[in-house]
Amino acid sequence: MITPPPRKRFGQHFLVDSGVIDAIVRAVNPQRDDMVVEIGPGRGALTEPLHASGARLTVIEIDRDLAAHWRTVAGIELVQADVLRVDFTQIASQAGRSLRVVGNLPYNISTPVLFHLLPAATQVVDQHLMLQKEVVERIVAAPGGRDFGRLSVMLQWRYETEWLFDVPAAAFDPPPRVTSAVLRMVPKAAPPPVDSALLSEIVMVAFSQRRKLLRHTLGRWLEREHAPIAFDVQRRAEEVGVEEYVTLAQRVGQHRAA
Repeated sequence: MITPPPRKRFGQHFLVDSGVIDAIVRAVNPQRDDMVVEIGPGRGALTEPLHASGARLTVIEIDRDLAAHWRTVAGIELVQADVLRVDFTQIASQAGRSLRVVGNLPYNISTPVLFHLLPAATQVVDQHLMLQKEVVERIVAAPGGRDFGRLSVMLQWRYETEWLFDVPAAAFDPPPRVTSAVLRMVPKAAPPPVDSALLSEIVMVAFSQRRKLLRHTLGRWLEREHAPIAFDVQRRAEEVGVEEYVTLAQRVGQHRAA
């Protein structure tokens, strides 16, 4: 592996624990000719075993020094760019197959990356991502708990999620101040059909004041929509399940269309 110093502005924490590396690669289980896209290859802790598997590998790297190295490695396609500007659907289209996404996401952009990947879900086989443990807790949270929120609803609507294992700070160089976790996300083959932008708007309104009853937030929003939709707003946002939010978005969408 290459060993350039980490850049603080990119939130770089390089994975160095061989046991954790092996566990992630086993979880991914890359097969020959899989189309794998790695977000942030860094020093190559995951890149090298993924490449050795025979998978077709594209890496997305914003750091110019790291990108310069990966540009010279035969059999790896480099996209030197901010991942939030990368069109994953286009990568899949050019490859002629669905993607398997892998990455140790920088903590400072992990949530934006997750939302950025959402529109490409139809072109993705699975995602194995290392995130801050707190973020993983929010993604897999069930309704009724303090961790259940917008991230839970939007991702559980579109993916089956599985918290695989935790990764201690000592597994990184430099070690972060938090524990990480590895998450598997598999896009649902037939998610409930809904306008994702409308669902996102509804959920954002609902959780905008999560300590208050929904009549103060979502109830007023529905009144402005002039939508004659029966919905119990005498609850807090975290007490409403994913299916209920999706159904509400479907009904509001139908109302708007009418």
